[in-house]
Amino acid sequence: MWDKATERRRGNCQYANLSVDPMRRISILGSTGSIGSNTLKVVEHLGDTKVVAMAAGRNMKAFAGQIARFEPELVSCEDETCAAELERELAELNARVPRIALNSQGLIDVATHPAAETLVSATVGAVGFVPTLRAIEAGKRIALANKETLVIAGELMTAAAAASGSEILPVDSEHNAIHQCLRGESSSEVKRLILTASGGPFREKSKAQIAAATRAEALDHPNWKMGDKITIDSATLMNKGLEVIEARWLFGFDAGRISVIVHPQSVVHSMVEMVDGSIIAQMGVTDMKHAIQYALTYPSRQANCTVPLDLTTLKRLDFEEPDLDRFPCLALAYEALRTGGTMPAVLNASNEIAVQAFLDGKVRLDEIAALNREVMKDHDPIAADSLEAILNADEWARERAIMKLSKTAAA
Repeated sequence: MWDKATERRRGNCQYANLSVDPMRRISILGSTGSIGSNTLKVVEHLGDTKVVAMAAGRNMKAFAGQIARFEPELVSCEDETCAAELERELAELNARVPRIALNSQGLIDVATHPAAETLVSATVGAVGFVPTLRAIEAGKRIALANKETLVIAGELMTAAAAASGSEILPVDSEHNAIHQCLRGESSSEVKRLILTASGGPFREKSKAQIAAATRAEALDHPNWKMGDKITIDSATLMNKGLEVIEARWLFGFDAGRISVIVHPQSVVHSMVEMVDGSIIAQMGVTDMKHAIQYALTYPSRQANCTVPLDLTTLKRLDFEEPDLDRFPCLALAYEALRTGGTMPAVLNASNEIAVQAFLDGKVRLDEIAALNREVMKDHDPIAADSLEAILNADEWARERAIMKLSKTAAA
């Protein structure tokens, strides 16, 4: 989280402790995904960082290779079947078998490992919510790539961070850029935050072309290489909508002070407009390793392993307003944020079901927004101030979305 006291915290005891011990210790949720894999590349580059715990889903071959290379004390995977496969893969590599935890408790064990000062929360979807909350409650620094965590439970998460002294540093390139732009600035001097969006693969396509989009077309992002779910969210601009909600909780600005602008080159990762009309922008190459390293080493900066941005190669930088008629998911996210309570959690859960349905060939791309809208209309939001309320809303939305999909399929 950012506030005007953030910069003053540079000299406090938590950073003093980090400077005394040269070895930085982290845990990772989602180590085999795009963010997790890039985190491990950053770890190798830094040389002063130790991975003490890591969790993955079902890609045990890749996970075994990571374990053999980084030798964590604790790992977690989905179930006993995955654990048995992991042990076989490790045996083939002649690698040491660490303690293996399972299921949701395993994720919590990794997130709260006592030796880890920082958790890289990089799972996809709501599965990372509770483990990240437990790490916040334990006072860990959070390098947050799992935007759903703040989307569904921003109020709960930020309250827990304030109570424990935990610091949440964004790994999403847009929020990471905003964090950099706000260094040393006072919130009273900020007019608005401006999140940039590439526009995805359908930026110049008609509504009819978007409706007819294939799975392969939707997964063909022009600028970024990401997992399937986030790539589909980028194609519908839902990803940017979720980022608007996340920004509200990270930086403390309401919906009216958070804007989205389409920037197809993805060179300007985001901007902050000040009250005097000045605009501060953060620019860089399209490589997540920069944002990951920033979160791991903050408040210091170190030489990065990414290729630097060559300004002489930039021919043009374009900016345009998002088209909410062709991309209604963005408007739904603003509506959920303004409604508040459990509505963002409901939107997120419905969207996860809808995106998977599209990936499975059960709905068209444009039907994702339609399903989300219907589920939101059916929901009576309540305060999202408890774990029970949020989990119940999440479960309700998933069940409602699945029910509506079933009725559509039967019609």
